[in-house]
Amino acid sequence: MTSEDAPTDPAQDQGRPPVRVLDTGAVKALAHPIRVAIYDIISQYGPQTASSLAERLGESTGATSYHLRALAKHDLIREVAGRGTARERWWERPAGAVSFAAPGGMPTIAGRAAMQLVMSSLYDRRHQQLMQFVTSGNDTEPEQWQDAALISTANVRLTAAQLADVSARIAAVIDETVDRYRDQSGEDVRPVTIRADLFPLAEGDQS
Repeated sequence: MTSEDAPTDPAQDQGRPPVRVLDTGAVKALAHPIRVAIYDIISQYGPQTASSLAERLGESTGATSYHLRALAKHDLIREVAGRGTARERWWERPAGAVSFAAPGGMPTIAGRAAMQLVMSSLYDRRHQQLMQFVTSGNDTEPEQWQDAALISTANVRLTAAQLADVSARIAAVIDETVDRYRDQSGEDVRPVTIRADLFPLAEGDQS
């Protein structure tokens, strides 16, 4: 299962909203590259309008408005209460983690295809952000932000139980950080993405 900001153990919630596992309808609604981008922008940068999203994505406000309504129909986003006007509506993600079932867990061929499109679009976008930092961060980012970032890859031989233990401990650190700082604001505060990729290599790749 691939998750977005999901807590390590929903049974040990510590007051967090429950993790939402997206059903086939929500996945199909999300299965469009522009909708994935809109959902990701709102997740990373906070509430947006059709106009702000159009500017970020190079699309028309009519197009972004259409996609926002499609996402809202399945409660993937919602209108921000008490903010905006009838002509300029603000949209946010509901509180709580969202979990994406593995494509094989979708009950239909169409559902599996939609899930594959969503995951491909999401991780393509995240990889582009990583490569932008890797290739131009030294020229565009202040030194303190360069020094604070961590991009690290390690190789190790583990059992499945050991991998599960490492994954749980890393997820616990991420959860604690998200709980403490998710809604932080201030002059020096910026959106930061935290990724943890732990997975077994295919048997054929072993030397």
